[in-house]
Amino acid sequence: MGEYADLQARLGRGWNTWNTRSVLAHVHLPSGFCLSAGLKEYATGQYLKEALIGRQEESAEEVRPGPRTYDGHYTELTLAWRGITIRVESAALDDDLALLFTPVANEQQRPPTLIIETGILWNRPGQLVRDRERVTGVTPEGKFPVFSTHATTNEMQIAAQTPYLGIPLAGPVGISTGKHRPPLEIQDLMKSRRAELEASRRQTFGDLAPVYEAMQTCLAWNTIFEPSKARVVTPVSRVWNAGHWGGYVLFCWDTYFAAYMAAVDNKDLAYANAIEMTREKTASGFVPNFAAAGNVCARDRSQPPVGSLVVRELFRRFGDRWFIEEVFDDLLEWNRWWPAERSHDGLLCWGSTPYENMSDNKLEIAGVGNRQGAAYESGLDDSPMYDDVPYDPESHLMCLADAGLSGLYLMDCACLADIANALGRHSEADELRTRGHGIADTLGVLWDEDFGLFLNRRTDTGELSRRISPTNFYPMLWGGATQAQAERMVHEHLYNPEEFWGDWVLPSIARNDPAYHSQYWRGTIWAPTNFLVYLGLRHYSLPEARADLAARSLRLFMEEWDRHGHVHENYDAQTGHGAATAYYHWGGLLGLMTFIERGYLAGPEQPL
Repeated sequence: MGEYADLQARLGRGWNTWNTRSVLAHVHLPSGFCLSAGLKEYATGQYLKEALIGRQEESAEEVRPGPRTYDGHYTELTLAWRGITIRVESAALDDDLALLFTPVANEQQRPPTLIIETGILWNRPGQLVRDRERVTGVTPEGKFPVFSTHATTNEMQIAAQTPYLGIPLAGPVGISTGKHRPPLEIQDLMKSRRAELEASRRQTFGDLAPVYEAMQTCLAWNTIFEPSKARVVTPVSRVWNAGHWGGYVLFCWDTYFAAYMAAVDNKDLAYANAIEMTREKTASGFVPNFAAAGNVCARDRSQPPVGSLVVRELFRRFGDRWFIEEVFDDLLEWNRWWPAERSHDGLLCWGSTPYENMSDNKLEIAGVGNRQGAAYESGLDDSPMYDDVPYDPESHLMCLADAGLSGLYLMDCACLADIANALGRHSEADELRTRGHGIADTLGVLWDEDFGLFLNRRTDTGELSRRISPTNFYPMLWGGATQAQAERMVHEHLYNPEEFWGDWVLPSIARNDPAYHSQYWRGTIWAPTNFLVYLGLRHYSLPEARADLAARSLRLFMEEWDRHGHVHENYDAQTGHGAATAYYHWGGLLGLMTFIERGYLAGPEQPL
């Protein structure tokens, strides 16, 4: 096995919440034997078979995820459903598992019945045997007898299709595999595992331990085993996976940022996310906007090119040559694709190239070959910057040279050139630096001296657009602005309360834009744009602005976490409250800035 195959084998082993369809499902790998917990309540006779974090449907369960390790050594969550609240804890003991279900509240007269349904997932070999008070999973990897601390009941009015245990949940109930464990043993195990986890975080991160918990917990609960390609990976949201995406979806810059965040303390998971996203590269040579179950993929468009930045930072942190060898050629092909397919007279534009869809899936059809598809490529799906901008069906480009894309591509060239040099690929490094210099030169035509900012430029009329967002600061990402230009950008625009500054920053469109109303990309605050602006500030002597942005981003992140335990896709720029998806891992970038400020990760402006 090669290094990466060994890495995936290490990640995908033992008990964990691997099944994307329920955080109450604990699966053993590599066997696929599963214990899936559910609740039967008696006020309406409903059976909760699966649970996910952040479901919004009426009468849906509410899951508040608690602290947990990446590897399943300990997990904890609180589930509220139909007046019933329970705490669920797990502890992995090599190839055995212990679970503890503790009632917290019950507004119903009768206690619910805990259902532990067994299964063997993903069509793996094995069988399930029911024998009196226990069920045993028999697999090529071994036998897994399942025991309860309490007597079982023969609850039959549930939608279960495999052998299960039913236990009245009138008090704490323990479940264990391998051998019978008494209640106090399981309770003491959970107390010690939680105390061990909390002590370790305090010792490692000090006063940033709560910030680490918010970032890491969201990453860990969203990490799954994706069976079609037999890989451990971290999609943005289990709710999205199990909904209309068919089982999983990897978004381009989202997954690279997941790799960056995991690098704080989990090298294997960081590498896995970066490699798996890069491996989704299309036959046309670019890493796509999304790749989903059933070979459904955005074959018309890419997304902001942050892959080389993240790979460079992982290599600087961990130093494994095999890792950059694994991804370099694909990243180079992607880098070459941008000027070949997304250039208008040397200026880079977002686009969407039509193709013949493969499955009639609506996700393959929506937005293809039009302005909306080009906006999707930017990652800023409905940004007012792109309102009323034409799309050229011949070039397949939005008629707008994008300052943000130019800054991102300049960064991509510089980071990939550093990686090429580390590999001894000096001719490719020279090629990349030459392309980067060319992009840096084109930035000059996007600078508006009167306005003091790099602006998008219409390619059909030549006009500069003063509809601005945080992406207009991206030319700072790898020194595309002079120090004097950067100072003007910061003092005249970043700190301007009419545009971007305020109690809650940075809105995704200037506050004085006529379309601003703090919804989605039309004004809410997004962690990736804050993060990229922060990285740009690091290239200049602007320490106050850098510290201010990191501090205000951290406050935004932690206030919502402390209130609700949420890590949001985006945040309201008026109130600071979380908006859109409630458990979306890239919200953790709002906290990652402070980890970089404190030196837990080196700043990307430093050389390899």
